[in-house]
Amino acid sequence: MTTAKTLVLLLLVAASFGCGYSKPMTAASTMPGISQLDPQSTNAGGAQFQLEVDGTNFSTAAIVNFNATAMATNWVSATKLEATIPAAAIMNSGAVQVTVTNPGTGGIYGTTATTSTGMSFMVN
Repeated sequence: MTTAKTLVLLLLVAASFGCGYSKPMTAASTMPGISQLDPQSTNAGGAQFQLEVDGTNFSTAAIVNFNATAMATNWVSATKLEATIPAAAIMNSGAVQVTVTNPGTGGIYGTTATTSTGMSFMVN
């Protein structure tokens, strides 16, 4: 009987070490941040242009949002994105908010999509 109890105890200890639990990533660890836009402004009615977004925590699938609309985005690095801004997006003058969204990873321990704080871009 003692051998059976010892075996059960060993199995319980082994199971507790090998349960595979890991702490899920938090939104704070995946939150993108914008530090600079280049250029910082353009003229209303102008042609399509390339917007460089510099910052932190950009995932490889990050999307630049220009005035709350997702733009065609090229991932350069975790600190740099390039977005193609169409002429139709700069028809009117005024301040436009630029944000970056990292999509969620899904799954049981996945993350939800996170969006940076906006940075103003000026259409003159």
